[in-house]
Amino acid sequence: MAEPAFDAAPQKPVPAIGRARRALVKRLADVVCLPSSRVNAFERSMTADLLVEMLRDGEAEDRKRVGWRLAGLTDIPTSVLRLLLRDEIEVATPLLQDGTSIPDSELVLCIRHASVGHRRQIAHRREISELVVDALVEAGEPDVIELLLKNAGARFSASAIERVVATSRDHPRFVPGLLRRSELRPSHAYVVFWWADPEARRTILQRFAVSREVLQEAASDIFPLATAEGWQDPLVRKALQFIERRQRNRAAVQKSPYESLDEAIAATRDGMTRELASEIAYLAGIKPTTGAKIFTDPYGEPLAILCKATGLPRTAITALWCGLRRPDTDSLGRRSSGRSSPTT
Repeated sequence: MAEPAFDAAPQKPVPAIGRARRALVKRLADVVCLPSSRVNAFERSMTADLLVEMLRDGEAEDRKRVGWRLAGLTDIPTSVLRLLLRDEIEVATPLLQDGTSIPDSELVLCIRHASVGHRRQIAHRREISELVVDALVEAGEPDVIELLLKNAGARFSASAIERVVATSRDHPRFVPGLLRRSELRPSHAYVVFWWADPEARRTILQRFAVSREVLQEAASDIFPLATAEGWQDPLVRKALQFIERRQRNRAAVQKSPYESLDEAIAATRDGMTRELASEIAYLAGIKPTTGAKIFTDPYGEPLAILCKATGLPRTAITALWCGLRRPDTDSLGRRSSGRSSPTT
């Protein structure tokens, strides 16, 4: 987009009384744009105040021209900058897009006091600091957040990512952008997993899969010690339960009516009940609320993860799927006549 020139023909005829004003605005802008070696700070500040007075009641076209002139400066006078940033979007766009030296504090003020159009332009900037991203995310506008997620130059803080993760439940279109962000941690991705579509879930499992081989090797001699103590230390039990290749609640078997997790899952052939679902979650060492999420999820990925984490065979996925009375489909989503495990 070319910079409009002060000497260019105006869009509408300028009355004779307005020519002096336009010429004076141009001269004041020239002085403000001079390097520090040519004008001292006091004179520059005084000139900027005069320019603000002229622009405040002037034509939008003049303010737009001044915005283009100032966009490349490394030190824009605050009074002029603040006026133009909060002006109508056509006037503010040159600075919002190309102003490289605008302080974060001024961008945040613009975000809070200007329009959604201003916030969209800020979200398009080549580089956006965490402070500015926080302010944009806090505004809660889906279109702006989506632009930020697509902007490789935007830096998300941990709190901003967490806010977007929480918001993505009501705005699924955020999920693809979130999964491309380097700031996304495994804990965030596992939260998004529950409302992501199958393709996004596959991406999460591929990108954030955690190998526990090093942990298992390092803690291999701790398992016999914990067994000798009867698994009485709850913290040790919880940590080793996570590290173990087959995640199961060892102490639960002694209190369960089932001899093992495998037997509990085999009992689902007569249908899954609330009590049986709770028992399976207990034996698998997961919270009842997590078990409820797994068994009520419309897709098969959580069931497959449960079976893999607890060392169950593939046939267990089929048993659980059938016990939940889920429809049988092939890889294309078509109903099939026979029983088959969900696509994983």
